[in-house]
Amino acid sequence: MDAILNFFDFVQSLGVAVMMPIVIFIIGLVFKAGVGTSLRAGLTVGVGFIGLNLVINNLLGVSLAPAVQDMVARFGLNLSTIDVGWPATAAIALGSTVGIVIIPLGLIVNIVMLLTNTTQTVNVDIWDYWHFAFTGALVAILTENVAYGIIAAVINMVIIMVLADVTAPEVEKSLNLPGVSLPHGFTTAYAPIAIVLNKIIDLIPGINKIDINTTKLQEKFGVFGEPIMVGTLLGVLIGIVAGYNIPEILTLGISLGAVLVLIPKMAALLMEGLIPISDTASQFIQERFSNRGKIYIGLDSAIGVGHPVTMAISLILVPIAVFLAVVLPGNTVMPFGDLATIPWMFVLITPIVKENGFRALIIGILMLSLGLLIATDLAPLMTSAALDVGFNMPEGTSQISSIVDGANPLTWVLVRINEFGPIIGLGASGLVAFGMSIWNRNRIIKEAKLLQN
Repeated sequence: MDAILNFFDFVQSLGVAVMMPIVIFIIGLVFKAGVGTSLRAGLTVGVGFIGLNLVINNLLGVSLAPAVQDMVARFGLNLSTIDVGWPATAAIALGSTVGIVIIPLGLIVNIVMLLTNTTQTVNVDIWDYWHFAFTGALVAILTENVAYGIIAAVINMVIIMVLADVTAPEVEKSLNLPGVSLPHGFTTAYAPIAIVLNKIIDLIPGINKIDINTTKLQEKFGVFGEPIMVGTLLGVLIGIVAGYNIPEILTLGISLGAVLVLIPKMAALLMEGLIPISDTASQFIQERFSNRGKIYIGLDSAIGVGHPVTMAISLILVPIAVFLAVVLPGNTVMPFGDLATIPWMFVLITPIVKENGFRALIIGILMLSLGLLIATDLAPLMTSAALDVGFNMPEGTSQISSIVDGANPLTWVLVRINEFGPIIGLGASGLVAFGMSIWNRNRIIKEAKLLQN
């Protein structure tokens, strides 16, 4: 067992840019895509991820995060719980006992679901299994039982896998990602809430007629409605609010304009590698299994953050998030480390609202408000988890949280339901996951019959 865990620890240490080409190459060989096609696909995917990370970390993170820090300092904002950001949260999750076993365990869960036809997704995004480990780590602390934490992590993954299948057609259509689903523990957890809120907006006269999207903006404003102009304008506004001087304002504007241009191009490069493997996998499955629907490759939702609506609304919500943190009753979390990752919350909201920027903004404000309250509520458990793995707390800070995954609504439900006792909590959530799996299996079989006809 130690040898197995050490192997997966080594694989995890490679990082997504190295790990993904290996995984894609192996999948290509399994589905008989050929050595050359599989190798090229894997390397192209790796290059795509490097490009995404360069843009996200070096442009979005380096440019936006300091602006937010200056904004917070300028207005003298101070709350007792610090948002330490997703890298720290991931380290805490993977450093827990649940995190040690999550990758081999997650692979087993995915294989079982594929064999039982309860998912259509081959989830190769094994790095992001940490989201499931985070839920498990908090449940383990709450129940004082690691086994319960591991069960909670599995339940979390099963629910997310089903949601990834259900939202995949919209991901293909709106985000232009054919053959891809997004079994991302944070992004996908917000999809059910967005669906409900979008239905509610449908029922409000007048409001339900408002539709703002990038296509209409470009048609109405020409070059001034293009993503590069929208990103630059929002960057300039954020720079002004942060109190920057003119050169700094202009630099931030150009940087965020570049983000809206470059992320879609990097995602397109990544898709260039994935499409041959995705097509081969679907053909392979459909030829050999009559009751299988379309097969999707499950990826990190980073490939979808570059949609113009997602990025534009996310940039608008950065200062709004800081404002909400100050005025929201009961909130103690100061958004900080994860403000640059707000786009991850919107990757699936954009297709759900049919690329309507107005609806995305309204839903985004509601979700950020909910997320801050969740992050506040889970902060004591997250702090305990951090201390258990030897995390160095920021100086002068007694409590930490994060937006990713501390503000995750599914994590909150799966954790807090165990306050009724683990038998009730895990039993109820397990039944929900099982019911969703059976429902998904029936849906997949119906879809397969339609494909055959």
